[in-house]
This record gives sequence, structure tokens and C-alpha cells, in this order.
Amino acid sequence: MTSFTPEQAAQWLLSLEMFGMRFGLDRMRRLMTALGSPQESFRSAQVLGTNGKSSTARMTAALLQAHGVRSGAYLSPHLRSFAERVEVEGHQVSDADFAAAVGRAARAAALVDRTLEEGDRVTQFEALTAAAYSELARAGVEAAVIEAGLGGRYDATSVIAASVHVLTNVGLEHTRWLGPTERHIAEEKLAVVRPGSVLVTGRLADEAAEVAGRVAAEHQVPLVRLGVEVQLADQGGALTVETPGGRFDDIRLAPLGTFQRANFALAVAAAESLLAGMGRGSLDAERVRNAAAGLVLPGRMEVISQAPLVMLDGAHNPSGARALGASLLDATGGRRPVAVVSIMDDKDAAGILAALVPVTSAAIFTRASRQGALPPATLASLWSQLEGGAAEIVPEPADALTQAIRQAGPDGAVLVTGSLYLLSQLIREGGAERPSNRRA
Repeated sequence: MTSFTPEQAAQWLLSLEMFGMRFGLDRMRRLMTALGSPQESFRSAQVLGTNGKSSTARMTAALLQAHGVRSGAYLSPHLRSFAERVEVEGHQVSDADFAAAVGRAARAAALVDRTLEEGDRVTQFEALTAAAYSELARAGVEAAVIEAGLGGRYDATSVIAASVHVLTNVGLEHTRWLGPTERHIAEEKLAVVRPGSVLVTGRLADEAAEVAGRVAAEHQVPLVRLGVEVQLADQGGALTVETPGGRFDDIRLAPLGTFQRANFALAVAAAESLLAGMGRGSLDAERVRNAAAGLVLPGRMEVISQAPLVMLDGAHNPSGARALGASLLDATGGRRPVAVVSIMDDKDAAGILAALVPVTSAAIFTRASRQGALPPATLASLWSQLEGGAAEIVPEPADALTQAIRQAGPDGAVLVTGSLYLLSQLIREGGAERPSNRRA
């Protein structure tokens, strides 16, 4: 019998990294069978897309909770510990409960591995997803919002029979696995849609929009599109969201970033559809406003200190960096921050840096300890070619952040971005503690 402490659970999950990423749902289906099909005990919404998945998933879960639904969420990646990926009623599950869930997943994985061909075995993400579904079921959630990992068609999360699918947006990322065009990527993400569900989409370019329309027609599912069936207006920072089910005025989002407005509109549409499918009535305007005001989105324009202002943002592709750039100066009160940057070698580093050049005063390039992080000298060279501001190289992330804070001065601003692995490392090492984690 496998029984883990939190430390042992983390070690077991980390031991699965060496087996890499493998597509396909066969292993995951076997895992679910071995665990007693926990994913069938709750309703679900699945959130897919290139950017905004975590934010939209958290927002949807918060809206459900505000309307009396015992809700849960499965998110990725994490910044401090694996347990952050599973939330019940807006709170991370306890380390002990998560370790117990990983233990259940490990027992199931041992059974499944014995049935697989030589060289094949359960992957880390499959084990995490199995543990999450097991714990959400054990916790008795009525509905869970599930953030997809990579793609959709063969993603481990897709063993659920989701009532609502949300496609936030489509960008050219992971083309090696998902295809070379937005059409290919949209096809992979929307292959999960089945009859009886609802498809909610953000604003899509023509190729992806055509795929969404065709998929909705083929499966005869309602298509709810931002900008068509869902309208979003901003009047002095107060949002109005109008959906097929109602109009919600004077919404004031706690999270920073204009890009979060579209994510919230999608979350409203998703929550509305899920509540209706559960027979739980319609959304209440006051509860929508309260949910918006209480949102906390870790790692998304997250301010962790003042004097200087220090902000964490996990933008790790060009579209995410451009969205960050469009909101950054407003969020910093017009201050162009010193950027602390690390980028992985499978990302479009030039595209990310090009979005940061106009809104930053200088850059300090460092290297997250994760395998595959680009050398800081490579990033500095790209920065120079893009005619960015002053730049320097500080190999250790904690030292880089210290230098950025010193350089910005008490009246300045610092932005840590380019890789979620960078954010995670700084948080775990104590270099970027959140206010709630600091001692008085």
C-alpha cells in the first residue's frame, strides 16, 4: 500500500519527469478505471487556449462558488508546490490531502504500468491529473473547472465529459505537437467538444473562428462567442458583461491587466452555462460583482511588494507578453520597470523581448534552474539587437532580483517575467515572497 508524506509525494511526482511527455488517453483512461472513475462524480468545465487558461478557470470557479456551488479547480502549472494545482472552494487543498491523493494515484499507476507495453508508463502530468480528479471527488465538489495542459485532443485532462468547453484564444505555440497554423491548433484544442456541451470562445482570428463554428455545428452545441453572443464594455474601469442570460454592470476586477477583462467575460458565460445545466438557476448580478472584487490570480501581474513596486507575471509567449505590455504602464503608474527575465529554449524569446522593450527601462537577464532555460548571454544579445534599454547579466535569479530592486530604487518598479519557472524558483527560494507569506 502506497502512503506518502507531502515530501514523498513531491519526490514521486518529480521522479516521473524523466519519462517526458507522451500524448494519448489510453493510460489516463486506465488510471481512471483503477481509481473508480472519480471524474464522473462531478460536473465540469474544461478551459483550453494559448493564454489566460488559469485566470479564466479561477474566475469560473469563483463565480460558481459565489452562487452556492461547491466548486473545485485543477490548474497548472504551480509556483510553490504541486498541491497548488488543486483547489476546493477557492482554497488550495492541504498538503496532507494532496499527498494522500498522490498516493492513490501512485497505486493506480503501478497497476496500469504493469499492463502497458515495455517502455511505456504513466507520465507525471497524467499522475497529477489522476490525483486531482481523485481529490476533487473525495472532497465532494459539485462542479470542477479543469485547465487543459497541452492541446486538447490527447491531453490527460480530456477524460472528463465536460458540460462546458471554453477556448480563451489561439496562438502559435507548441507547433511541434499541435500543428503549424492556428487552424491546426484550434482543431486539436476543439477535438474535445461533444454533443450535449456548450462551447464558449474568446475573440478568435478567422482560421480558429471557422474551426469553432464548424465544430459547434457538427456537434449541434451552442456557440457562445465573446464579441457576438457575449458583449463586454468598459466605462472608467467598471465593466459591463452582457450574456445570453443577463446583463451585469459595475463589475470591478481586483486583478490587474486589461486582458483579464475578456477572461472574466468568458468566465461569466461559462459559469452561466454550467449553472443552467445543473438546474441551479441564473447568475446574480451582486454575486458576480463580489466574485470579481475578491479574485486573486497568482503570477498574473501580481504585486508582491511596494517601494519599489515588484510585480510577477508569467508571460512566456509573445501574445502573453504583448498583453502584459499593453497593461504594464497603467499598472505601474507610468513607471517603466526594470525587467528580470529568463526564457525557456522552446519559446519565441525574440517575440517576448520585442514586447517588453517599449515598456521597460532596463533588463537583467538570468537563468532559471530548470533544464532548457536559455543562457542569459543569448537573451542579452537579442535584447541588444532589438535596441532595448540598458542590460546586464546576473546568473542567479535571487541575485538578479536583488540587483533589479537596487537599480529601480524605492520609487521605481520591477517586473519578473518570461518564464513561470523563474517565478516559481524565486518564490520557493524566498526571493519573491508574497505579502501574506512575509513575517511582520
